[in-house]
Amino acid sequence: MTGKPLLPVLRTKKRYIVYRVISKKQVNHFDVSNTINNMFIELFGRINHGLAGIMNTKFHDTKKQTGIIKVNNKYLKEMKLTLTFIKKIKGIDAIVDCIYVSGILKKAKLKVWKGGTK
Repeated sequence: MTGKPLLPVLRTKKRYIVYRVISKKQVNHFDVSNTINNMFIELFGRINHGLAGIMNTKFHDTKKQTGIIKVNNKYLKEMKLTLTFIKKIKGIDAIVDCIYVSGILKKAKLKVWKGGTK
């Protein structure tokens, strides 16, 4: 059964957060993804984690350790807070820094490729 598509007003809006991992050693994308998800669940619970619709994309630049996270726009502040609370990734001291927030994935990728700064 095919129904009508959702009206633009009813769709959930999303934001793309460009982040950078600062650490002395290289960290695996899978470990970063798990750490971000676990920290969000620890701070805000499983229900909010589901409502936030967090989706980690791969590292877009492994040398700079930069990646993009997709999140619901209502949970943008919570995600930024989660990133600031991360101090260790798989036992390695690390800081996750939010570089840029965009509503369009293409702009977020462009910021990663150009090496965007705050």
